Amino acid sequence: MNALWITPVVTNTPGFVTGAGFPDWAYHGYWADDFLSLDPRFGSENDFKALVEACHARGIRVLLDVVYNHAGYESKYTKDPKTRGWFRTNEKGDCGTDDVTSCVAGLPDFRTENPEVAKYLLDAQIGWARRLGVDGFRLDTVKHVAHDFWTEHRKRTRDEVGKGFFLLGEVWGGDPQVLDPWFERDEMDAGFDFAFQGNALAFVEGRGRALAFDRYLKSREKVRSGYLLSHFLSSHDVPGGLFQLGGNVALFRLAAVLQMTTAGIPTIYYGEEVARAGGDWPDNRSDMPWGDENVLPGKGLPRDEALRADYVRLVAIRKAHPALRRGTHEGLFTTGDGYAFLRRDPGSKSAVAVAVNRGATPVTVTFPAPPEWSGTAPKDLFGGLAASLSEGSVSITLPPHGAAILAPGV
Repeated sequence: MNALWITPVVTNTPGFVTGAGFPDWAYHGYWADDFLSLDPRFGSENDFKALVEACHARGIRVLLDVVYNHAGYESKYTKDPKTRGWFRTNEKGDCGTDDVTSCVAGLPDFRTENPEVAKYLLDAQIGWARRLGVDGFRLDTVKHVAHDFWTEHRKRTRDEVGKGFFLLGEVWGGDPQVLDPWFERDEMDAGFDFAFQGNALAFVEGRGRALAFDRYLKSREKVRSGYLLSHFLSSHDVPGGLFQLGGNVALFRLAAVLQMTTAGIPTIYYGEEVARAGGDWPDNRSDMPWGDENVLPGKGLPRDEALRADYVRLVAIRKAHPALRRGTHEGLFTTGDGYAFLRRDPGSKSAVAVAVNRGATPVTVTFPAPPEWSGTAPKDLFGGLAASLSEGSVSITLPPHGAAILAPGV
């Protein structure tokens, strides 16, 4: 795709901590100890700038993950007399019961309603954006910080970094309705679609009718105009998609086809493109498998290069066809284990059909050819399967767990 989302890079709590109820380490970036310094494990600021420049040279934008809601367990901020009053903590017993004042997972909760606290955090994170040259933020724990903060955040990023500075927010349980309060106030550009993973995995496993899944995909169009959903199959907060499918790569490949042919911002979580299982926590944050590459950690861990090749093909198809990135959804075939839908983009007058077979036996899918095809027989852009066009009807036979992405032949 064209953006790289990077974990938080500020210095985290050193050594192991027990605030989560068991010994753990802040290896993931979400338990900050110093918002003004870069974690030395990532190198220097110059190293980061070089990474951003290398990405930009390749047409890749960079999103930096930032946390405003909390600091790390045992953070220095909670011990410094100048800053320990900035928090609600379990130790003080002043954590609230609502989203904004609760102490998520027992973490020290910033009193972001305090202007001094808000200014410190905004100055720190926006300062990173200016110095490092990133193109946007991935916002952690959005619903645990009040709307007034996010309104000011949006204003400052636009004023100080750039009008196009992109904000992708994590609102737990996000879908078009859940995310709309933040979109309505224009506090961010996009939000994670937490509903997609469960619906897509259930469908490919054969749970529920194709018609129900088609209605779900159609419902994603309800997102407010001008804003986007970011749909994923795995993340650092939920068990990985391949793990949930019991390691069945064929079914996961089907889910990836559905993800990459659906409107919004498909988020590929590191390693799932080479079949890193990504189990339940903490295995969903395990080492990247590098195979024969001399990269530690992860050297020698197996990679599924055939699956990676499928992802490369899917990304290229998505880039080449605007209808897959935007536009409307229309169900075409919802019988048994076969399913087909049409992606239509009125702006480019293009239409692409997607057909999948979640079953263990071949399925023949038929549907009316869209008028945009002008009577031209379609080609399968994904797997090269043969499709026929006769009397205005398209027919294609899909092998077990097979998929096709159909557009007019050229």
